Amino acid sequence: MTETKTTEILKMAILMEYRGKAFYKKVADQTDNDEVKNIFSIMADEEQMHIDFLSEQFAYYQKNKKINPEKLTLEKTDDSIANTILSDDLKKKLSASGYEAAAIAAAIDMEKKAIAVYSDRAKTATDQSEKELYQFLSNWEKDHLNILAQLDKELMEQIWYDNNFWPF
Repeated sequence: MTETKTTEILKMAILMEYRGKAFYKKVADQTDNDEVKNIFSIMADEEQMHIDFLSEQFAYYQKNKKINPEKLTLEKTDDSIANTILSDDLKKKLSASGYEAAAIAAAIDMEKKAIAVYSDRAKTATDQSEKELYQFLSNWEKDHLNILAQLDKELMEQIWYDNNFWPF
């Protein structure tokens, strides 16, 4: 991949992460639900880690004209975070048709788009370190997506039960 294309991709990735952080922070600031505030605060913090990581990669690339493969070892989202986030208490407090549920749906869409961008870049990159970088980022976004999708599913099932939508 050309230097210009790599620089462009890294800049776009940093911008996507800033947008994600802004979205998550806004939801955290606007919700009255402490558990939802916690979810979106954690997600905003994770996006900041992505920004820091990508900014370091960008600076390294500018100086060395290659991705730093030694830095492709960020910690993944801890499964215990997902379990804490998806507590029974939280599920009971959320309405599948409320503001927070709409924000979760929007966040799912945002994460899917980020995964698609990173996955596509991983397929088209010619440099092995770049491929690894974009696959790494795609996998990290998948962790976020899994947390949000699980919460969304739980909310959907809750409203089905509450409204007797089950066929049995």
